[in-house]
Order: sequence, then structure tokens, then C-alpha cells
Amino acid sequence: MILSEYRSKSGELILYTGQPDLNKLEQLAVGYGDIWHSSFEQGYKNAFQDLAIQSSVLFWYINDFEGLDECVSWRINPNFFAVRKSVWETLKGFDSDYENLQMQALDFGYNSLRNQGVVPLYVRGLYKEVVTEKITISPRDRYVFYIKNFKIDHALFMLYRKGIWRISEWKAFLYAKNNFKQIIDRPLFAPRTLNPIQGAPTVSYIIPTMLRQDFTLRLLDDLSNQSYLPTQVVVVDATPENSRDERLYDEDKYSFELIVKWQTTKGSCRARNEAISVCTGSYIIFGDDDIRIPSDFIENHLKLLQTYNAGACNGLDIMADHSNQDLNDLTIKLDAIKKKRWFVGSIQMFSNANSCVKKVYVDQLVGNDINYDGGYGEDGDFGISLLKLGVPVLHNPFSTNLHLKPSSGGYRFWGSQAKILGKKRKKQPWELDTPVKWIRPVPSPTLMYQFCKQFSPEQLTEFKHKYFFLFLMNGSKLTFIFRLLKVPFKLLQFQKSLFYAKKLIKLGVRTQ
Repeated sequence: MILSEYRSKSGELILYTGQPDLNKLEQLAVGYGDIWHSSFEQGYKNAFQDLAIQSSVLFWYINDFEGLDECVSWRINPNFFAVRKSVWETLKGFDSDYENLQMQALDFGYNSLRNQGVVPLYVRGLYKEVVTEKITISPRDRYVFYIKNFKIDHALFMLYRKGIWRISEWKAFLYAKNNFKQIIDRPLFAPRTLNPIQGAPTVSYIIPTMLRQDFTLRLLDDLSNQSYLPTQVVVVDATPENSRDERLYDEDKYSFELIVKWQTTKGSCRARNEAISVCTGSYIIFGDDDIRIPSDFIENHLKLLQTYNAGACNGLDIMADHSNQDLNDLTIKLDAIKKKRWFVGSIQMFSNANSCVKKVYVDQLVGNDINYDGGYGEDGDFGISLLKLGVPVLHNPFSTNLHLKPSSGGYRFWGSQAKILGKKRKKQPWELDTPVKWIRPVPSPTLMYQFCKQFSPEQLTEFKHKYFFLFLMNGSKLTFIFRLLKVPFKLLQFQKSLFYAKKLIKLGVRTQ
């Protein structure tokens, strides 16, 4: 490719095709983006939906976002895009194994986002050209993409979905299988050097807890030892009256404002929303009650967001081997993962255990959707909702935590009733006015609610096909006939989950 070169005022080199607005490009170069394009107006919006056969409802960026002037999008037009030269050289440019230049650009954008720690951005008006291109991807390139990016099972599943009777599909599949293999280790784009904190930003730290007062006190001690102290810590404690000791929280012990609210409602979503309502910091950090954090945890969250001029990030959540481990064990675990840790990029998950968001964006969403209480998926939904505001959630490898995961306590105590059937079952919030009786909905109705809420009906259909395909094909060949006989019951469970999800969709997003 012939790429032109532009040197920004800071001295950084940017490569580009076409004729971008260089003044706008100068502004973009100091932000969180690494690749920029205006492809939505050029026929690329939501291109290559065959990706849904692999990702369906499990990839946040399967659909391009609506109504935004700037948002994460990997669908790059090769004729009109700009990229940091350091990114282009690290990622080694387009992959010439694809016949089609359009597919080369899509593969480059997809991998930069999903696997290599780079943020590709759609920017309205960066390019003035409005030329609707026809995106044509051959079966050959489609299978090459699947073979090079995923396990072969996904290419086989695509063969099934496209029609195993089609000779052209078989020829394309066999060509890709015989000539290429999955690329496991792709180069990661290294994080920037973090700048010192500018100004005096204020931080509110939220801890929802239940039946884990000892773990919460340990986390409060970690917070009191921070190199950059929080302004305010809000503990929302749902521990029942007969199991709690209200004297444990000594507000005079800490150098930050400690607010303790005793929760009378049910659910971690409601708990976080109650805490958000009293937060005064310009940043809000969400944390679980069962984590340990090093002394530079808050400082590094603020440094990263300021360095990248970003609005939200998700820290590195490291699982402990058991609940008695400490920060020395965290250091050992971080040493073990080495280079795999060091990337930023816009991630595909959001964790309420370790995340930092500018309060202005939390206020725009009001809080967590309480339709998730009693189930799973609330943090992922919050992350997708931030993206739909045009706020990428960056991976922050500098702010780490050790997640202890004790065997008892926590808000899953309420949700554990979901596995019980019959008269002993306690109704979950998502059951609304239709309690579960003798058919337990699977997958989780709240996850199904997220799939219905955030993705298209066609992508939900792909998820259903793959869900049952994997159920049948995973496992011993000796028990295949038993899994086949179980399909009608699994279908009933799936439909029951979809039933509750649709009821929640009809109810709409709720925050209180």
C-alpha cells in the first residue's frame, strides 16, 4: 500500500490513505485512539456479519454503534484511514494472504481491537468522501479469516451454517484448512508511558458487600494505604442484622470520608446504585468486597485515564488460589504472566471488581440495570452501555487486584436459590410475576436479557444454533445418543429463559 505520512505537533508520525482533515487528525492523535476512519458513510457500517457465526452475542463490537460522532469500530476502509506509524509497524500492516484488499483491512481492524491492544475509531467528518463501496468477501477469504483467527471448530460450524451440500463452501474450507493455521501469538501494542496526575481529581470508591465484613475491613485498610487517597469510600452492606456487627466500621479511623449504608433492598445492582447516589468524586471506582489492592492502585487508574484522555478503564483482575492469599501472592502471579499483561486497547468486558469511570458518564447511565439482580451479566451490560455513549473502556494493566473469591458470602447468596426447584425455591427478582416451577431456565435469564437487549434477533438466532451444536458435539462419543435425547428438554429450558428475558425487555431498563 502507498501510505502518506504526517508528523503531529508532538512529533508523532501518522500514516494515512486518502485526504483526511489534518486539523482533526491532530486533535485525535492526543486521545485514546490509534486507528481512525470514517467508513460508516462509505458502505462499511456493520460489514462482514458472517463474523456472527463465530461471535454471535459474545463480542461487544459485532454491531457498529448508532448515532455517535466517535466510537470504537474495527471496520476500516483501506482507501480512507489513518494509523499511528508505530501501530502499523508493530502490527505489521495488512495481511496479504487475503485476495481482497477490503478483507485485509477488516482483518487488520478486527485483530487490532480484539487481540492486539489497539483502539480503532470511527470519526465522523475525518474524511469528507461519501463513497458507498460494495463490500464483497469471497468464501475463500471468509474461510481464511476463520482458520487464521479461530479454532477449526468455528470454520466447521460455518460450513454447517452456510450449507454442507455446497461444493463452493467445501472447496473454500479445504483450501483454507490446507494452506493456513490459526495464529496464536500476535504482537501486542505496548502501553504509553503514564504521565503524572494533573490537578487534584477526586475519587469515590464503591464497595457493595454481604456477609463479608472481615474482607471489607481488609480492603478498607488497603484503601487507607493508597499513594493517592480516595476522597470518599461508600460501603453498602447487605449483611442481615443477626449476622453483622455495626461497630466494625469506624469512620474516624480513616483519612477519607467513609459512608456506610445498610442495604434493605436486594441485589448488587441496587447496592451500587444506592452508593452512586451519594458519590461526590469526579471519578468513581467500582470494587468487589473480596479483593486486595496494592498501594498504587488508585494512582494508576487516574494516570491511565489522564494519559489517554479517556473516560473509563478496567483494571487487571487476578484470581487468587485461595482466600488467604495476600499482596505478596499478587506480585508472584503478575511476574508469571509477564508480557501478556502489557497492553491497553478497548476491551470486551467490564468488571465491577476493578473499574474506574468518570462520574459524568456514570450519571448519564444513572447506574446499573436492576433487571440483572438475582442473575448475571450486569457489569457487561454496563460496559456495553458505556460504549454506546461513545466511551471506550480501556484495559488498564497498571491497576491490579487480587480476587480472593471466598467460598461463602457475597450477593450470590441470594442468587443461589436459582438452582432450587419446587416449593423450597425462593423467587428471584427476574421471575417477576411468573415464578419458576419445574423447568429451570438455562442459560441464565438475565444473560439472555442482555443478548436480547444489546444484540440483533439474527445474532440471537446464531447463538441458539451454536448453543445446541456445542451441546451435542462437546463430550464423549459414547454419550452422544443421551445428549441427543436430551435436546427437547434443553430446548424447553432455552425457551423458558427467553420467556423471562422478553418479560424483562418489555419492562425496560430500571435503575431503582
